[in-house]
Amino acid sequence: MAMVKVLVDIRPSPVALPFHRAFTRPVVEIDGVEWPARWGTTEIPVDAGAHEIAVFFRYKGQRAARLGVGADELTVHDAPGTQPRVTARLGARNGSGFKVRSA
Repeated sequence: MAMVKVLVDIRPSPVALPFHRAFTRPVVEIDGVEWPARWGTTEIPVDAGAHEIAVFFRYKGQRAARLGVGADELTVHDAPGTQPRVTARLGARNGSGFKVRSA
């Protein structure tokens, strides 16, 4: 099975963008394994097949918090020229969660 690079596009609401860029870091979790991410697009290598994906954020310096968690199922196909994409959008309100969708 070949590794496929998944593009994960992670964005807070435009109103909260300056706050999140200054004080938080997004994290992508695929099948229980955490990957450090950034606001914008992050590329993560995964094996072809079915996966559970979650996106959340932490305040800088935190190591265990999981804030705004959103999750979805992701199926990755091992087909040449295919680049799976996932979008994660964080709502504007404090306490909002991510809406995660795979395409």
